[in-house]
Amino acid sequence: MSLSVILPMSAFALVASISPGPVNLVCLSSGTRYPVYQGLMFVTGATLGFIALFIAVGLGLHSLLEHAPQVERGLSWAGIAFLLYLSYRLATDDGRLTEDDARPAPGFVTGALMQWLNPKAWLASVAGIGAFTEGGDTTLLWLFAGLYLPICWVSLAGWVYVGVGLRRLVQQPGMLRAFNRCLALLLAGSCVFLLLD
Repeated sequence: MSLSVILPMSAFALVASISPGPVNLVCLSSGTRYPVYQGLMFVTGATLGFIALFIAVGLGLHSLLEHAPQVERGLSWAGIAFLLYLSYRLATDDGRLTEDDARPAPGFVTGALMQWLNPKAWLASVAGIGAFTEGGDTTLLWLFAGLYLPICWVSLAGWVYVGVGLRRLVQQPGMLRAFNRCLALLLAGSCVFLLLD
C-alpha cells in the first residue's frame, strides 16, 4: 500500500484515539489513582475491544444494526448507563491513594466492554470505514485495523501517563476528590450530549 493511503488512515486513527472521550477520561483517572501497569491493562483491553468493534463494523455489523433499531437503541442506552455508573464511581471516590485500596482499578475486561458501549468508538469506526475503505474491500479494512492498533494503544497510554504526571499535583485527598468529581461531571455531561443526539 502507498503512503497516500497509509498516512491519512494513520492521521484519522490518531485524531480519533487521542481526542477526549469517555475511555480517555478513564485512562486519565487511572493514571492519577492506580499503578501504571493497571492503567495499561485497561488501555490494552480498550484497544483490543475497539479493534474488535472496528473489524466487526467493517464486516457489516453496523448494516445489520440499522435493520434492528431496537438493538441499536439498546446499545446506546447500555452505553449511557455504563458511563453514568463510571461517573458515579468517580464522584464517590474518597480521594485516598493507598496501595491496598478495596476498590479495584478498571481492568482489561472493563476497557474492552467500554469500547463496545462507547458511542465515540462506534462513530469513529463507522466514519473511518466509510472514508477509507471501498465496498467491502477487506484488504483495506485489515490494513486500517493494523494501523489503528498501535496508534490507539499509544494514544490511550499517553492519557494514563498524563494522569501519572497529575498524580503529583493531586496528592492530597481533597484535591484528588475535586479532580475526580470534575472527571465525573465530564463523563455525565457526555451522556447528556448522547441523549440529545
